[in-house]
Amino acid sequence: MHDQSIKKFDWIKSYPKSFSALMELYEENYISMRLLCPYLKKMDPEIISSIDGDGHDLHLHILERVPQTTTIRLTYRMQDGSYRPDLKVRVYHDARQAEVLSRQCRVGGTQKTRRSADESALLCRWRLNRFLFKWLNYSLRQGHIFLPEVPSAKKSQTKVTPELLD
Repeated sequence: MHDQSIKKFDWIKSYPKSFSALMELYEENYISMRLLCPYLKKMDPEIISSIDGDGHDLHLHILERVPQTTTIRLTYRMQDGSYRPDLKVRVYHDARQAEVLSRQCRVGGTQKTRRSADESALLCRWRLNRFLFKWLNYSLRQGHIFLPEVPSAKKSQTKVTPELLD
């Protein structure tokens, strides 16, 4: 299973080859987001996913919900009260894509080569969305999932059904 997941996502390198590769990454992020939050269109504005063990609680805040998009904030609340990482994500339901919204992209170290503005923007979006891709998949492997509140007796019977996804 682990080898299959490595092969499936080996195209996600540290640097994008094209704009279409970025769009494919947005699609992968959408799939992972829907697995993490299958009832996104019907969720309460704020919800927390807790897991057993030492993992942090994952917080989801719905910032905006319109028919074709949902904008969320996804974060952990640390013991010192800070929120890290703190990502604002827009989910495009019609295009089945999810992307990180950000005004800045931090680049560690010094850049040795000068890049064009288009190439720098592509690289910035790639890095932010690659991080989201890795974080969503990590959260899913940890057992995080955002489900609507149901009485505990019914919680074990909660199933994701197509009519609840829309």
